[in-house]
Amino acid sequence: MSAAIRSAFLKTRDFGSLVMFSHTLFSLPFAIISIVWAAGGVPSWRVILWSLIALVAARNGANAFNRLADREFDAANPRTAHRHLPQKLLGVREVWIFVVVNYAIFIVAAGMLNTLCLVLSPVAIFLISSYSYTKRFTWLSHLYLGFTIASAPIGAWFAVTGSFAFTPFVLGTIVMLWIGGFDILYGTQDIDFDRKQGLYSIPSAFGLKPALYISRFLHAVMVGLLLFLFLFRDLGWLYLIGIVLAAFLLMLEHGIVKPHNRRLMKIASYNLNQVVSMLILLFTMLDYFL
Repeated sequence: MSAAIRSAFLKTRDFGSLVMFSHTLFSLPFAIISIVWAAGGVPSWRVILWSLIALVAARNGANAFNRLADREFDAANPRTAHRHLPQKLLGVREVWIFVVVNYAIFIVAAGMLNTLCLVLSPVAIFLISSYSYTKRFTWLSHLYLGFTIASAPIGAWFAVTGSFAFTPFVLGTIVMLWIGGFDILYGTQDIDFDRKQGLYSIPSAFGLKPALYISRFLHAVMVGLLLFLFLFRDLGWLYLIGIVLAAFLLMLEHGIVKPHNRRLMKIASYNLNQVVSMLILLFTMLDYFL
């Protein structure tokens, strides 16, 4: 492997790690469900292609922007001091270029879908970027993060139909509650740091135990809305099995939470939730097509 190819590979890997590309599994499954339900089956390859490009570009841009906005806090926090910008593995200028390029790709992809997506694309960019500053003034930042990621299933529905409907907003609310719930769990690791820095979060505002109860409540409502969709859309028993399995994993997640054990927190906040979303996608698709 030549030095230039190796350098390009390492740079690509660094950017993939910077934006936590593997975490696309949080929003992608619900976007796929929304696309299939909106299309009444498998949509055209064109809708699938541009929807995926828009989704990936938007989240890449938003995550990179978040790293830029939080780079001083990341450098001061022992838990995050190893990240790319504090360690100067990536430069501020090149991350800014990465953000702008991804947002431009997102706008182009939105325009290739339909007029509604194009018109709403600047609004989406504002929402997903503004999350980065919410911890500076509100402990509702966890729900705001969920709200921004909820744009995936809502936007996916718009991509197919070019119009508003009730179902995608229910899916979006499910995503908001789910993301908000496990982001609260993740935030319990930084209670002392957030209080010292004057940052807002539910754990730092209310304490550890109340934060855990709030997280459980959000996930309970999420499961309730998934069951509502079972009735509202007249879904079948395969969908129901998926929801039961997802609910079991969410209970397991809350059972193993230990804020001072970083390995367990990663499993609870990230690994299990990636399985949750994939289970819901798998059984929803099996139910729909079988």
